[in-house]
Amino acid sequence: MSEKIVIIDYGMGNLHSVNKALKYVGAEVEVTSEATKIAKADKVILPGVGAFGDCMLNLEKYGLVPVIKETLASGKPFLGICLGLQLLFEGSEEAPGIQGLGFFKGQVEKIKTDLKVPHMGWNSLVLKNPSPLLAKSADGYVYFVHSFHAVPEDKAIITAVCNYGIEVTAAVGRANVQAVQFHPEKSSKVGLGILQDFKEWQL
Repeated sequence: MSEKIVIIDYGMGNLHSVNKALKYVGAEVEVTSEATKIAKADKVILPGVGAFGDCMLNLEKYGLVPVIKETLASGKPFLGICLGLQLLFEGSEEAPGIQGLGFFKGQVEKIKTDLKVPHMGWNSLVLKNPSPLLAKSADGYVYFVHSFHAVPEDKAIITAVCNYGIEVTAAVGRANVQAVQFHPEKSSKVGLGILQDFKEWQL
């Protein structure tokens, strides 16, 4: 029996494209906002598009913060995508006073570069630390759309960066919790490879 991957639906996010990409690589997927289904999932994905504050408020409104924190602590494979990465940190310059999930220590900051922000388009990854999902992605090009990036207190959790006038955090991870700032579901073969590796990832 294949493992069930649950995509968390909290009223915001690129759910359809992530769902479609996972099914393309042969995953058994369910999109849900039900805490009980999230708790029973074998693997969990937290997607996100939009503003940090709106997303945290929606997670609270849907009553999903406790089950997400339990999942993060459970040891089961967890993947944050785009804003789903940023929400794992303590807070963001985009939403002063609103607390993030706080799994990783650090803040999300505006990308301070002379280049055009938002950072939108294809960029190559530079791998920094081992990741169970990025081993095949060295020098691979992936698709970004964002104006903010995570600045972790512990630089050892940064698994990949990209250069956009400054060094931008492209992926982070520790143990069962991995997250990417880019959109794997929009990143062609490299992105599909990351989702395939998540589907096959065993802890």
